[in-house]
Amino acid sequence: MLVRGFKGMQTALVVLYLAVLLLLCTYGLHRAHLVYLCFRHRKQLRAAQLPEHVPNDRLPVVTVQLPLYNEATVTGRLLDAVAKLDYPVDRFEIQVLDDSTDETQLIAKEKVSELQRRGLNASYIRRADRTGFKAGALDFGLGRARGELVAVFDADFIPQPDFLRAVAGHFADSGVGMVQTRWGHMNRDRSLLTSVQALMLDGHHLVENRARCAAGLMFNFSGTGGVWRAAAISGAGGWQHDTLTEDLDLSYRAQLCGWRFIYRPDVVTPSELPEEMSALRAQQFRWAKGTVQTARKLLRRVLAAPLTRAQRLEACFHLLPHFAYPLMLLLSLLLLPALLLMPATNFATMLLIDLPLCIGATGSLVAFYIEAERAQGNTGWRAVARLPVLIALGAGMSPHLTRAVLSGLSSMAGEFVRTPKRGSRKGRYRQHTQLPWAEAALAVVSGASVAASISTAHWFAAPFAALFMLGYGYVFVLVLEEQLGRGPLAARSAKTASLRRTGSAAASAEGMAHAA
Repeated sequence: MLVRGFKGMQTALVVLYLAVLLLLCTYGLHRAHLVYLCFRHRKQLRAAQLPEHVPNDRLPVVTVQLPLYNEATVTGRLLDAVAKLDYPVDRFEIQVLDDSTDETQLIAKEKVSELQRRGLNASYIRRADRTGFKAGALDFGLGRARGELVAVFDADFIPQPDFLRAVAGHFADSGVGMVQTRWGHMNRDRSLLTSVQALMLDGHHLVENRARCAAGLMFNFSGTGGVWRAAAISGAGGWQHDTLTEDLDLSYRAQLCGWRFIYRPDVVTPSELPEEMSALRAQQFRWAKGTVQTARKLLRRVLAAPLTRAQRLEACFHLLPHFAYPLMLLLSLLLLPALLLMPATNFATMLLIDLPLCIGATGSLVAFYIEAERAQGNTGWRAVARLPVLIALGAGMSPHLTRAVLSGLSSMAGEFVRTPKRGSRKGRYRQHTQLPWAEAALAVVSGASVAASISTAHWFAAPFAALFMLGYGYVFVLVLEEQLGRGPLAARSAKTASLRRTGSAAASAEGMAHAA
């Protein structure tokens, strides 16, 4: 009886383990398919996507919307950059949509007054309350906008002077509803964390967006760094705030109404990446929860729409990517019992357990991120070198993002938690979060998986178990350091306080530069 029960448990474990691997490999195959689409449509991607030149007197009127919420460190920089846009002054207006509760209000008001004195059509707009968060602010401003086109920039973006001229001509085609441009990363080399984030976002912009646009598949406005036709927004039902990813929601509704989107990878807007793990986790939680909410809201409508099979299938992968995180979490939990119950006593067992893990975890990722680097004119070695850290970070984020997926499945809307910006004063805004004790426990479990893989001769599984362990541990240590005040931000604050205590003028100046 005991032997029969053991074999039954072993069989159940194998079936569950292989099912999780199969689902994860499906996501991997999808990444490989996007790379293939880039290759298949390489001629279209190489061809210039430049619109025809439009003379000044025929350029459409553009409203530039700048939604703000407590952005004191970057507001001045943003408005200075927008003021330099090379576009006829009588054909664009600036809306500062400020929901702030701190000194951002004063900074923004003063900057708007300065721009007005310089002859720019700039307005400072506040609402009675923050209903709808960013979506509510954009909708409020849209009701007061005079532009045929609407450009949106988050506070940490720095639009380049030629931005509007580079994209406005696309809207001479009456079927174009939105043009999305690529995000740049000013601080991509500041730390290992920012360099891996930059690689992840490059994959989204330079593989996913390029492939989907070239193949005629649906893709999304990224929330910033893009231009909408105002009629496309209103025709699709306007900005709605029943999800936390209002940009993704509106994008699908607009495309279901027949509007066509264009992606311009050659137009790059520099921006900032979160430099703290706590801020990154908050940002990714919002994106994951909001994407699941959007899938709940629109996926049935997408599947019932008169679209091609390829468009429906790609929409499913686009709206359901974050379900890979619960699968990754489950895989890390299943790995230890799988290694213990199925030692590598023969080559067939090693192939069953180790090889799928090796190929499924690396093969498609290598191709995906090499293509992202190649599209920028770089070699793929940069991506390959960072791939182990990227896999580890994905594993380390999986418990937090699994909670986001479950939250998105159980509720709509929710609080829009802004991502703190560094800007001119590092440490002005901090993201507070609970300590990740689950990640600490999973680091211990994964450490046991490393030991088990070595003792049971599952050699191929050992490095991946080690990546799980390092990923969970990395997340735990960084968040613990940040929240307990031993991180780089706290060190800077401590140095500032010490300098102020000396009473010297120089020390006081440095303290003011880094205080708050």
